[in-house]
Amino acid sequence: MTRRTLLQTLPAISLASAATETSQGKPRLRSAICAYSFRKELAAKTMSYLDLVNLAADLEVDGLDLTVYWFPDDLKEFVAPLRGRAYRSGVDIYSISVRTNMCQPPETQGKELADIRKWIDTAERLGAGHIRVFGGTVPKGATEDQSARWVVEILKAAADYAGSKGVILGLENHGGITARAERIVEIVKKVDSPWVGINLDTGNFHENPYPQIQMCVPYAVNVQVKEKVKVGETMEDSDWARVVGMLRASGYKGYLALEYEEKEPASAAVPRLIPKLKRVIA
Repeated sequence: MTRRTLLQTLPAISLASAATETSQGKPRLRSAICAYSFRKELAAKTMSYLDLVNLAADLEVDGLDLTVYWFPDDLKEFVAPLRGRAYRSGVDIYSISVRTNMCQPPETQGKELADIRKWIDTAERLGAGHIRVFGGTVPKGATEDQSARWVVEILKAAADYAGSKGVILGLENHGGITARAERIVEIVKKVDSPWVGINLDTGNFHENPYPQIQMCVPYAVNVQVKEKVKVGETMEDSDWARVVGMLRASGYKGYLALEYEEKEPASAAVPRLIPKLKRVIA
């Protein structure tokens, strides 16, 4: 085997070995901001996505996870300037976060798949290699096991298209069908694709959060960190050092995106929290 052949073969080997557990080898952690942190400002149009790129550059974070809820309906004049500004600012638009509900029976799965494919195309145009998706909620009259099978079916079909575009789908632990770590890990393992993993939100497990986070870490393709975490009936400061320790031990390579959801204005809280996140990552 020549050196060129070996180098061409290595990416395929890496993807094949990543079909279940995604993290291997030496960890590589990067800082990021979730656009959702500025949901009020983006919704009120007092802040734009271009402003968010400027803020990320000013705070010297590596990437942006762009929640798409406030994207304009017509993306033609929106995507190229945003991608250009990010590149010139040295900020990676590495992820977009979309709404999905994949707890759909076969007769209604087509629309859901079409929406996911639309966002895969958008991610490709932005240069983003990851999309956060939701599993959804168990519909009335269906069981959780049945709904989990539907999520697997949609994710398998979506993964084929995502893979053709070089985009990874991260299924978030976001209540509903993915409220428990055991279930989301089961779904991802059954999909069994290098193009599907877990978008690990450290604030979304409401019982025994850290053991559940640990269970998801080997399958994480993106991590969103919250300032607070629910332990029993109380909200506590999230132990970022503990989470980062889990990620490092797993060999996680990727971003830790701050998703701020507390009462303090994001304009004050995000600049306060980003230096802490960068210190923990370092």
